[in-house]
Amino acid sequence: MADAARAARLGDRIKVIVAQALERRVKDPRLGFITITDCRVTNDLQHATVYYTVFGEEEQQASTRAALESAKGVLRAEVGKNITARLTPTLTFVADEVPVNASHVEDLLRTARERDAELAAQASGAAYAGEEDPYRKPAEDDEDDADR
Repeated sequence: MADAARAARLGDRIKVIVAQALERRVKDPRLGFITITDCRVTNDLQHATVYYTVFGEEEQQASTRAALESAKGVLRAEVGKNITARLTPTLTFVADEVPVNASHVEDLLRTARERDAELAAQASGAAYAGEEDPYRKPAEDDEDDADR
């Protein structure tokens, strides 16, 4: 069993190798503007999951997914040549959902900022229903009576 640190180092190396191989070796016209974002290797170094993002519409993402599946053998052979592990890990390509989730979070934050601005505008002209400080305070006369 390999340790997690070695698996992480191997994942980083595989990420670089796959990105370079996609740039230099794979000449598939279906391959769109792709970015390899991460690679995670299991602790036994048998399987590698490569995360990627594709700039473009849904049809470009689907064609890139098909191009990656067809080039999986070439990419695995390239990884096997360039790593020092006894076995070459299998490659699984997964579309990275981080950019989609990040845009959703940005939309939520924008909505929250707009609501905060509306509340601040409403609060600027508001007046207290009663006194400014509604809590009871001991009267100063009571303190003088306690000293006697």
